[in-house]
Amino acid sequence: MNSGYQHSGVDDIHTKVLLTSMSAMVAETTTFPIDLIKTRLQLHGESLSSSRPTSAIRIGLGIVREQGALGLYNGLSPAIIRHIFYTPMRIVGYEHLRSVVSADYASLSIISKAIVGGISGIVAQIIASPADLVKVRMQADGQRGRQGLQPRYSGPFDALNKILRAEGFHGLWKGVFPNIQRAFLVNMGELACYDHAKQFVIRSRIAEDNVYAHTLASIMSGLAATSLSCPADVVKTRMMNQAAKKEGQVLYSSSYDCLVKTVKVEGIRALWKGFFPTWARLGPWQFVFWVSYEKFRKFTGLSSF
Repeated sequence: MNSGYQHSGVDDIHTKVLLTSMSAMVAETTTFPIDLIKTRLQLHGESLSSSRPTSAIRIGLGIVREQGALGLYNGLSPAIIRHIFYTPMRIVGYEHLRSVVSADYASLSIISKAIVGGISGIVAQIIASPADLVKVRMQADGQRGRQGLQPRYSGPFDALNKILRAEGFHGLWKGVFPNIQRAFLVNMGELACYDHAKQFVIRSRIAEDNVYAHTLASIMSGLAATSLSCPADVVKTRMMNQAAKKEGQVLYSSSYDCLVKTVKVEGIRALWKGFFPTWARLGPWQFVFWVSYEKFRKFTGLSSF
């Protein structure tokens, strides 16, 4: 099977960066409402006023009822900005590292691919973490309206400015460690599983290197990524959402503290809050992304991922 790493040179790298950005923007816009619902579901239970059981459907209907259909896209702009940095670095980075580890990448084990995927995710997430922080804060802002509170931010640049003033430059990387943990797990599951699953589907002659193989591989990688990353995602979301009070107090002092308090107060199952919305988003997101990306590569003359 051909691979994109055979196309060396600066032009090919620039093309891949552009194509991954375009594909990610399409996928993010298509599935963003599910991500918003997932974030609200993960934050549910942090305050006494939201202690009643809820569901993804109830949260989604509540957003539409209170903010209209456009409320489902609250925080989309920082999400798009994040993916302009995050997705090209992890996808192109994975492809590059894969070729560095072995010239015959098809012979790589699933463990080797998982490690390469995790490393690519870590590097990309560190750089994109400020945009992720702004996205989470803006998504969580809609929940404040239901509690009779004023939104903290009027837009992504307002959020960025207020975070810098209130929490300093380092505040833009709040939650970076749970973010890194999640990025490692997500990319370990997503990239390695997609890569390996697609090869398996093609080698087993279940499908050719076409949209059917890409769809099957994306579904399997989405399930693997969600199962591995959901606990880290819950911790990451809660750590990034908390803003320091005037007294300098915060609800969670560290990722471990957040993990312990979440389990103690809400039980072990709370670590998989938002599992189905996460999977429901990752599945369609990866389907849209990988099918778009593979088609774009073919259209521009690059070989299959």
